[in-house]
Amino acid sequence: MLDQDKMVKARGEETPLVQVICFSKLLEHYDAMVNSEDEIRATKAKLILKAAAPYPELREGFTDLSLLKKNQETIQYILQDTFPDMLGSNEIKAASLPFENIILNASPRFKKIIADAGDDFNLEIRDNPEKLNYIMTCTVILNFYYGYHLDFKRPLFYDIPDKNGIIRNYRILYNADFMDIVPTEHAKELSQQDVDELLERFDDLELWKEKIPPNSFLSKGFVISNMFDVTAEQSISEIKSNLIDNNKRGNENFVQNLQDTFKSLFNVADVKVGFVNYNPKENQFERVFGINIESFILNGVDVEKCTEALCKASFDKLLNQKTFFSIADVDMYHKLTKGNRLFAALKEQGIKSAIMAPIADKGNLLGVLELVSEKRNALNSVNATKLSDVMPYIVSAVMRSKSEEANMVDVVIQHECTSVHSSVYWRFKQEAKRFIADDLQGLQPVFREIAFKDVYPLYGQIDIKDSSQARNTAIQRDLLIQLSEINDILAEALAKKKLPIYEELMFRVDNHINEIKEVLDSTSEQVIFDFVLNEIDPVFNHLKKKDKELYKMIMTYETHIDGATHSYYDHRRNYDESVMLINKKLAAIIDKKQVDAQNMFPHFFERYKTDGVEHNMYIGDSIVGDRDFDPIYLNNLRLWQLQVMCEMENSYYNLKPKLPVQLDVASMILVYNTSLSIRFRMDEKRFDVDGTYNARYEVIKKRIDKSYIKGTNERLTQKGKLSIVYSQKKDELEYLRYIKFLKAKGYFTNNIEIVELEGLQGVSGLKAIRVEFLYTKGKESERTYTFDDLMEEINS
Repeated sequence: MLDQDKMVKARGEETPLVQVICFSKLLEHYDAMVNSEDEIRATKAKLILKAAAPYPELREGFTDLSLLKKNQETIQYILQDTFPDMLGSNEIKAASLPFENIILNASPRFKKIIADAGDDFNLEIRDNPEKLNYIMTCTVILNFYYGYHLDFKRPLFYDIPDKNGIIRNYRILYNADFMDIVPTEHAKELSQQDVDELLERFDDLELWKEKIPPNSFLSKGFVISNMFDVTAEQSISEIKSNLIDNNKRGNENFVQNLQDTFKSLFNVADVKVGFVNYNPKENQFERVFGINIESFILNGVDVEKCTEALCKASFDKLLNQKTFFSIADVDMYHKLTKGNRLFAALKEQGIKSAIMAPIADKGNLLGVLELVSEKRNALNSVNATKLSDVMPYIVSAVMRSKSEEANMVDVVIQHECTSVHSSVYWRFKQEAKRFIADDLQGLQPVFREIAFKDVYPLYGQIDIKDSSQARNTAIQRDLLIQLSEINDILAEALAKKKLPIYEELMFRVDNHINEIKEVLDSTSEQVIFDFVLNEIDPVFNHLKKKDKELYKMIMTYETHIDGATHSYYDHRRNYDESVMLINKKLAAIIDKKQVDAQNMFPHFFERYKTDGVEHNMYIGDSIVGDRDFDPIYLNNLRLWQLQVMCEMENSYYNLKPKLPVQLDVASMILVYNTSLSIRFRMDEKRFDVDGTYNARYEVIKKRIDKSYIKGTNERLTQKGKLSIVYSQKKDELEYLRYIKFLKAKGYFTNNIEIVELEGLQGVSGLKAIRVEFLYTKGKESERTYTFDDLMEEINS
């Protein structure tokens, strides 16, 4: 049920338009429908009219808001066509009074949005003060009753918090088909002179009240408020979307598109747009270098001091107040100021009126937006107010126009598919063009899933050995140190004051120490964290207030507590830093090498960091599109992968002595000689193998590094060795050839073994080649090492 007490709130302000809630225009529609030849439509109209008949106030109109609640079910019934059930969960819609926060009926989604906002939330239109609301209502009357055509439209928004307290922004569009405006006895006749006077003094509220007095018109009916969530656009506006520097690479369409926007906004056909950067260090304006971007303030020069480029008034408005500066008549001001530099520059360029708008972020001026026209009074202080609400959106649109207008394809791909690898971009571009074509034809565009058939997969990983054990050891050491220091403080506190509670806490600390001394189980860390947070910290806060020595001990203890984890983070920091450095180093190598590999033959590549670095590659005819694929390119990529894995291993063991924690890695390659299909999963925004049969490859990938040598308890992956997993004899022979070649180049030793693997769930018959790496110390070194030799050298 709609909470009318919460949502129905009159503004209680003076208004020229008395709002009368009335459904006569809606019911007149059904009056006509009764005579429809369509029997279903006629029957429906009769039912709605029958429902409304007992309540004549629905046709006659009423101002008593209590009748809304009384007639709520009937109102919802007669509004059913404007609030169809099948769209209610998606549409954000309400029947309301214009410019007021009085809701007559609402869609289920809008009701939920209001409910999520909380009981204390009051629905209000953003930036709608009494003065502005009165004048805006007057312009509606001038347009719809007096027949004048005034352009005072501005977007209206609701700012509503969601259930998490995050403010979301909703744009309001009114449908006034069910409204009538009629005069009361207070209405006055207006002459052209009266209207001209109002236009000259738009901010004079008393004048507007004199010409169009309060309560001089009745607004009978209601509007349909359609709302759209524009939070994303608002958010973009807040992230320094007005930084002009980002547009230096603008194309030829940039300025033209921007000028078209301002022409529509101001209804002035010859508006031109300029930009100028502001350098706060030198207090000077600087030219924005870009295609067709000019500055009317600078008038052809690249740099000018602000004090010289501006007059006193414009300097104060733009640099101090950060507000608009408008010039309705350039020629007049040029005469009054006797040729001031600003007005002289504008006059020289044939400009008759202008608006200068500061582009500022958090009070810091970044530059100035310049709007100019060759018509006197075309740009003035009245229409300059249009920039107040729309400036963030217009500037945001300007910042995005390069990418959006120059390449709509990129926008669709980024929205539908997130980042896309360059090798398959052509296929996404093809689908995006089809998507846009469907959209332009008024169809319902759907970005279809993209698949590549008959591609050959390559997978490799360099995994940090025993990473879970190393992580747990780091956590265990930190906890033991923290608990020991806690015990020392409690012991000192007990020595100073014999309170049994201190002894009991020490007993529990000792229990925790004993529990984790040998083994750290999965719950111990959280249990100890909760114990310290809930029971130790309050005691320490108490002790700090009571004793200076204890205060010093506790402060020393707290200096070791990490602000993010609220616990000791010494050994864990070393471990995390080591993993980060390993991943960064390995990823940098394969990323750099990938540039060369793509030049050899394009293929799909992705890599991701875990406890180590993994990578997937797919190569085949369907990926390259317009190029012919030959198996030699697959063989070449396999050899490239093998060599890069060697270089990554070697690079890591040169890095190892510099790491805070001495970790080891193990390398593995999976060889899969059957082509398969991959499909881009729209929901997960990534590629995955397609089909049940091909899923076998993913199963092997996920489980193979945990496999054992058949008939033993020995794990496949070993430090100092590269494991190459395969199932076909021809793959074995191919990789033995590559190993022989790379052994000759100094990558491997003669220690090569072929092993059979224990079967995995659903997979059997796998074998592996294990070959020992040959390491070098540093780029200049010619001496080579086996893994054992290298460890002995490092530790010596």
